[in-house]
Amino acid sequence: MTAWRPGWFQTSQSTSGLVVVHSGQAFLCCEGEVLFAAEDPRIQRLEGDHHGLGEWQSRRVMLLELDSLVDIEACSWQPLRPLMLQSPHALFKLLGYANQIGVWARQHRFCGQCGTRTFALNGQRGLQCPNCQLTQYPRLSPSMIALITRGDEVLLARSPRFAPGVFSTLAGFVEPGESAEACVHREIMEEVGVTVGNLRYQGSQNWPYPHSLMLGYHVDYLAGEIRCQPDEIEDARWFDLRDLPLLPPPFSISRYLIDLYRVERLGGGKPVLPD
Repeated sequence: MTAWRPGWFQTSQSTSGLVVVHSGQAFLCCEGEVLFAAEDPRIQRLEGDHHGLGEWQSRRVMLLELDSLVDIEACSWQPLRPLMLQSPHALFKLLGYANQIGVWARQHRFCGQCGTRTFALNGQRGLQCPNCQLTQYPRLSPSMIALITRGDEVLLARSPRFAPGVFSTLAGFVEPGESAEACVHREIMEEVGVTVGNLRYQGSQNWPYPHSLMLGYHVDYLAGEIRCQPDEIEDARWFDLRDLPLLPPPFSISRYLIDLYRVERLGGGKPVLPD
């Protein structure tokens, strides 16, 4: 049985389902775990927008998006990132999806063309303006993520936003008029000051910060000395594949890129990038 199955449904059909409460990029939790409320009077009193998410453990689950964080008895608000990192993969995907829908719905409550309050369409995931009929659908932002390789060494870096001690691959958003491959070259040069070649596409992953589609590459180091981009990269180093630092979680595409290259060079079982 699949723990989570994404989908759309009318909120009027979801009265007997579960509710996940979200605001900003935080979820309502009880005893450190996301609260899947079912007929909970504390939740029924809350006012917000409802959005169907699909099914969780064979029950319909709905997102309740609040305008702001509110105090709920015996509950706390937890940011998305730590919840995702400590959750099983199925819950990780559900929370990421819920966050993307919540952020999209919050940012498009009003029409960007005329300022009128939008409403949810029936039968599809869209918010439409009743005045000018402009319809907004969830959008993804393509971004690259690349592992720089040099024989049995890989170049890994730290962002100030990372957990203590964690090093990872380099990533960045594709800009207008730019191909994914051009983005790889530009972002790597901007972030660590080196040139690369022989780009090899390895796979993709949806990532909810806030709505990225990560396109993963292995690339060969060509030239240059490491020069960290201020405010973006606080440390970057070459690491031997036999002596790697603390890495991102196994279900992330960054970890997949590292593990895949390590297997190619040193042998072992090929890793799997979760769907």
